[in-house]
Amino acid sequence: MTPLRRLASQTAVYGVSSILGRFLNYLLVPLYTYTFAPPEYGVVAEFYAYMGFLAVLLAFGLETGYFRFRSGGEHPPEVVYATVLRFLVLANGAFLVAGYVFSAPLAELLRHSDRPEYIWWCAAILAMDSVGAAAFARLRAENRAARFATLKLIEIAVNIGLNVFFILLCRQAFESDPGSTLGRLWDPAIGVGYVFIANLAASALKLVLLAPQFRDGLTGFDGALFRRMIRYSLPMVLIGLAGIVNEMLDRAALKYLLPFDNQTNMAQLGIYSACYKLSILMTLFIQAFRYAGEPFFFAYAKQTDAKLVYASVLNWFVIFCVFLFLLVTLYLDVFQYFVGSAYREGLRVVPVLLLAQLLLGVYVNLSIWYKLTDRTLLGAYVSVAGAAINVVLLFALVPRFGYEGAAWAHLVCYGSMVLMSYVLGRRYYPVPYDLARVGGYVALGLLLYGSSQLLVDQSGWNALAAGTLLMTVFLVLVFVFDGRALVRRVPA
Repeated sequence: MTPLRRLASQTAVYGVSSILGRFLNYLLVPLYTYTFAPPEYGVVAEFYAYMGFLAVLLAFGLETGYFRFRSGGEHPPEVVYATVLRFLVLANGAFLVAGYVFSAPLAELLRHSDRPEYIWWCAAILAMDSVGAAAFARLRAENRAARFATLKLIEIAVNIGLNVFFILLCRQAFESDPGSTLGRLWDPAIGVGYVFIANLAASALKLVLLAPQFRDGLTGFDGALFRRMIRYSLPMVLIGLAGIVNEMLDRAALKYLLPFDNQTNMAQLGIYSACYKLSILMTLFIQAFRYAGEPFFFAYAKQTDAKLVYASVLNWFVIFCVFLFLLVTLYLDVFQYFVGSAYREGLRVVPVLLLAQLLLGVYVNLSIWYKLTDRTLLGAYVSVAGAAINVVLLFALVPRFGYEGAAWAHLVCYGSMVLMSYVLGRRYYPVPYDLARVGGYVALGLLLYGSSQLLVDQSGWNALAAGTLLMTVFLVLVFVFDGRALVRRVPA
């Protein structure tokens, strides 16, 4: 199997759990947005933004460190794994205890003093997910993509099922007959808290199912190896934190930056967060690519044609991302029903957010230069610089332009990171990327999107007809410029 096909097949398998599975999970967004008012949904968005930051800290960058030292051949794979797992169990156990003890003052600090239980529920979810991530990294390193996908899908199915059970079935039963069996399981005072309860139960089940991966991983800690791993991995924490700043700071900070009262700010946060979910196809494809791409890039680095393959990977990655950009923007009249009518005033930010996610995906591809050359600290500087740009723009744009300013801050931030990473990559690990072709596809996507606006707004075309025509044009051009060559080059 050729390297491109191997990477594509691994991405497809991981995509079952990442793209398909989490897309099913994101189908909960209609449940939330058709059930809860924007200020209530804003609470969920806010807490998951906080969890995004903490998830990076609690992983300590050791996932990438595990791949690096496992593939190095200097230590037995089981020792590398045990070293990572034992540390994560200890660190996350301490975090969970702290979350329970300090839940009340933290809730007061976050302006949710009436819901301190949200704090330790989220702490428990984070601790279990961080420990589970080590086991999932092991499955990825062992190329056990099928088990990885199966366990992820089970977790997602349980989470979805419990959300539907509590928020739909139990709530409706309560409204019909509060004394019924299902009705007694719904407490209106908990409300959106059932979102966290469902997640908590799904995360707990996941750890139970991962028991075979834990069984031989709790002994064999190597202190000297751990010191080397943590020196390599901690810059990844900085990179990860900078990435979370870029991805989630807007939702954590909007209620503080918007110039309205707290209730209105929470409503605006809910609207923005719901519309942000419409970029989910792009986001989940990038995540699936990361799952498959990171071990692939490390494993293939010693091949003589590695850099040519990496260049080809970026080209096809951008093609698929532009396809997703067009799929959502050309058919936004359909995708808008993903969120409740109270949230649709924010649809204008969706194209900007999709383009920002595309640039993030390009950055993920370009970032191989610091991972393969062990210059993770230098890579951290790029991420921190991007985060600084994002923070400055959020403070400058959100008070004036509202959540639209947050969307544009994303776009400028990721664009600057792509530029910085490309320049540094040319120096430390030059890959012959075809910039004209990659940039041409992005420009083509923007041109087709702009054409759809003209056809619909000025020429009176039906939006779906215009979208279908322009999507067909894109697919034909992809086949002409790249598809035929790929068919000739890759044997069956």
